[in-house]
Amino acid sequence: ALRDAATRAAAVTRSARSVGSPEPRPAPGRAGPRLADMPGFLAGYGPTRLYDRSDRRPRLPALPATPSRAQRPKVLKDLQAAFDACEISDGATLSFHHHLRNGDALLNAVLEVAAARRLSGLRLAVSAIFPVHAPLVRHLRDGLVAEIWTDYASGPVAREIVTGGLRRPVILQTHGGRARAIASGQLQIDAAFIAGPTADSLGGTSGALGRAACGVLGYPMVDADHARHVVVVAQEMSETPLETTDIRPERVDYVVPLAHIGDAGGIMSGATRVAEDEVGRRIAAMAAQAIAASGVMTEGFSFQTGAGGVSLAVTQALGAELPRHGLRGGFICGGITGAQVALVRAGLFRELLDVQCFDTEAVRSYRADPWHRGISAAEYASPLLADPVVERLSVMLLGAAEVDRDFNINVTLAGDGRIIGGAGGHPDTAAGARLAVATTRLTGGGYPKVVESVACITTPGQDVDLLVTEAGLAVNPRQPDLAERLRRAGLPILDIEVLVDAARAQATRRPARPEGPIAAIVEYRDGSIIDTVRRIIV
Repeated sequence: ALRDAATRAAAVTRSARSVGSPEPRPAPGRAGPRLADMPGFLAGYGPTRLYDRSDRRPRLPALPATPSRAQRPKVLKDLQAAFDACEISDGATLSFHHHLRNGDALLNAVLEVAAARRLSGLRLAVSAIFPVHAPLVRHLRDGLVAEIWTDYASGPVAREIVTGGLRRPVILQTHGGRARAIASGQLQIDAAFIAGPTADSLGGTSGALGRAACGVLGYPMVDADHARHVVVVAQEMSETPLETTDIRPERVDYVVPLAHIGDAGGIMSGATRVAEDEVGRRIAAMAAQAIAASGVMTEGFSFQTGAGGVSLAVTQALGAELPRHGLRGGFICGGITGAQVALVRAGLFRELLDVQCFDTEAVRSYRADPWHRGISAAEYASPLLADPVVERLSVMLLGAAEVDRDFNINVTLAGDGRIIGGAGGHPDTAAGARLAVATTRLTGGGYPKVVESVACITTPGQDVDLLVTEAGLAVNPRQPDLAERLRRAGLPILDIEVLVDAARAQATRRPARPEGPIAAIVEYRDGSIIDTVRRIIV
């Protein structure tokens, strides 16, 4: 049944979800020049499979969850005791979530214990890495950590990946791809360390309660279902069993009280303020007008945006558009901020489907509002499921560091070749949404952002329908009906080559294209390799 569900999910085609009656899109080939030297097998990773736009089915089905744990007290004295109980040794795979974002303290604390025990060769499965995780650089250099699998990286660790000499390439996944890899057994976790703001002695864990409350714990739900050992590290302990939990007690082996798992204020480490500059407002206004004119805004309309200033401005604008059309939206999903909460409270949407909270207002809503529902990363975006939430999106608003003439998007590398993030849910939502809208300025930091060829393909152009810039809009050639709708609405539709030329003319710097050894492997959500990140030779 699981294999059949995965096959059905993979068989869903873009044409079934597209706007109007489009022609097939032009798309990048199977393998770009950065994949020319990809070996057929990588140590610590296994056989490699290159991205194929005509066949995006996951190759491995989901495995059953590990057996339920007994309902008994599970409290251990400290992290040292957890290492003993889990029998963590050299080469073990440890997993961590990023719901505290740049406020997380648990990953550093666990690695200090591992260092004190003189372990080596660990593999980390971290849903995201932030500047707060700078001590990891030392552990990479001294051999404590040999491999990293992550969906996003910024700060000192990201710099080390492209400038250091890591023993093995980092694996950059999507949120849905990480859930797929864990559930299928491709990424087998020996011990999942789950930072829990509040837990009870049986292992029930809530992200909504306590001083470190960070909201829904959507990413470690997958880890808890499939890891060999599950350790909840709790900042606060409830004396009675929790009535509502993110991590169920039967999924937990051990609970370790810890005075400080992190600072919940760190969840607001991204842009959480509406764009106020003239260019940002212009892009947001055109994006909202395009969505309203596209034909996808109907009763039950659903959408997701990021937390950037332009995305938040579009969120507000869409909220204003719905009443004008006499419509009420269905759900808003993804990382949630107070802006999305306000739309549901105003009666403009029915519910929030939340995998991660991006600000304290979202955390308060998750704690109090019954229409604010937490979901796992698998329910959100796993290609192994027949109907993940991303497949039900009407619109996804995508950010972009670069977009190229084939509509490929890069959100992994900056113009100078540094890693500035990673896929997150970007490719998952673009693949699932009926309308995928990318927004970007023509230039940033002096570099062109609409280019001939992106530095790294994070999201393939076959899944991107529309690009919005301050100079105008470009519609993917596979969407002629969409282009005609937008022209009739009076929007400035341009050929993407015009935007490439305009960005080049405005730019004052040429993008770097490092050509060193492979520093990171970029996985598509199905587990194939869509691109690589190259080391910067300094």
